[in-house]
Amino acid sequence: MLIIEHLKAMTFSDAENQIADYLIKHPHELDQLTTQNLANFTHTNPNSVIRLAKKLGFDGWTSLRTEYQKEWQYLNSHFNVIDANIPFDNKDDVITIMHKLAQLEQNTISDTVSLVERDALVKARTLLLEANQIIVFASLTNANIATDFITKMRRIGMPVTLSSEFDISVYEAYNASPDTCGLIISYTGENATYIHCGKFLKEKGAKILSLTNMGDNQIARMSDCNLSITTRERLYSKIGNFTSNTSIIYLLDLLYSVVFAANYQKNLDHLIQIGQAYDGRKTTNALIEEAGSLAGKPAYEVLE
Repeated sequence: MLIIEHLKAMTFSDAENQIADYLIKHPHELDQLTTQNLANFTHTNPNSVIRLAKKLGFDGWTSLRTEYQKEWQYLNSHFNVIDANIPFDNKDDVITIMHKLAQLEQNTISDTVSLVERDALVKARTLLLEANQIIVFASLTNANIATDFITKMRRIGMPVTLSSEFDISVYEAYNASPDTCGLIISYTGENATYIHCGKFLKEKGAKILSLTNMGDNQIARMSDCNLSITTRERLYSKIGNFTSNTSIIYLLDLLYSVVFAANYQKNLDHLIQIGQAYDGRKTTNALIEEAGSLAGKPAYEVLE
């Protein structure tokens, strides 16, 4: 859940409510605002400010202010024109829809990039490279999206499998070992089955890398490293999962790319060797034809 949602939903004392109301209405005016300044503006006292911050899970006003400003800046960037939930309407013709969806995907990539921090990305790469077993926990559409990531990773020898059946996922998490990395994909970060999986993974000493929304959620909290999915879509009052799907695809492509780059020439040579040994596809398009390829030969002939 986002900080602003906590401010609107939680129960506070009268003084804390005054502070929460001020934060909701004036997020753009908080830069350099001290505890005493905020108390003066809201006719409360510094202790009430500190109590509110701690109720929200922060150690004090400064850390709350920093994270709340980051959140506000994020929510007011990238998506000023195209609505992530209703990106087109019933009056748009097919060409207008085409351009709006293109703009939406471009916005989504920029939005996702703004959420990725270098240290977190380096940590994510380390978790994947050091694991002897990588299990992707994802269901439904997320499982379909993850299949391409798993294929690419396995082509360069990374030990990645998919766990997409809820009743089996818990067993696989329970059977994990300290050299396992569980990659959990959950937009809400509150999927009950994957929370159980996360608990078992931690009990077994395994590492957890997660992709969730940018707000506070249980899966992100239990993870060794979390990368944020663009957080613009409502749960169901939307035309489609356009932005969350695009964001997850980008993040998985990014994870594959940084893993690939860790042994760049070795991995590239390996993929070329596989292609030269096996890929017998043929094409009449000179732009995509491989020089000296085995194109035109059936796969069984290539293997022979």
